[in-house]
Amino acid sequence: MARIGYAPGAYDLFHVGHLNILRLAKQHCDHLIAGVVSDEMLELTKGSRPVVPLAERMEIVRHISFVDEVVAEVVPDKVDTWRSVGFDVIFKGDDWRGTPKGDKLERDFAAVGVEVHYFPYTAHTSSTALRRALARLDGVAPPAEEPAAAVQVLPAVGSELLSQA
Repeated sequence: MARIGYAPGAYDLFHVGHLNILRLAKQHCDHLIAGVVSDEMLELTKGSRPVVPLAERMEIVRHISFVDEVVAEVVPDKVDTWRSVGFDVIFKGDDWRGTPKGDKLERDFAAVGVEVHYFPYTAHTSSTALRRALARLDGVAPPAEEPAAAVQVLPAVGSELLSQA
């Protein structure tokens, strides 16, 4: 029987961290479903809308070779998503491990027989850091409590990508 994996995420400002999660996830399942979180769910859970609209984020993720299927994640409860999508394992970044939301995810999925598999978080980049870097480039300073290093991500990532070309 095929092992079905589910990799939920905003996938906003798609970057190498997203690619890493999807690549690793595909290595641990036969069929990979990427759940792209809707604009409304992101606003509800993170307090802000994405830069890139849902339809465009889904189109980007759909064209990643590791992804077999893309769905819009439109409910806040991952178990409700599991009931409608169906999967054997859910993949998350290890920044969830040991947190209250990660512990809840593990308990909820253990109750229905779904494995929670964590992958290393790509610490040098994130959509949040990219958003801050873009704000700085536009002349909008990030909030004072944000570390200055966060706005240096964009040039570093660009240099890294160019060196791989």
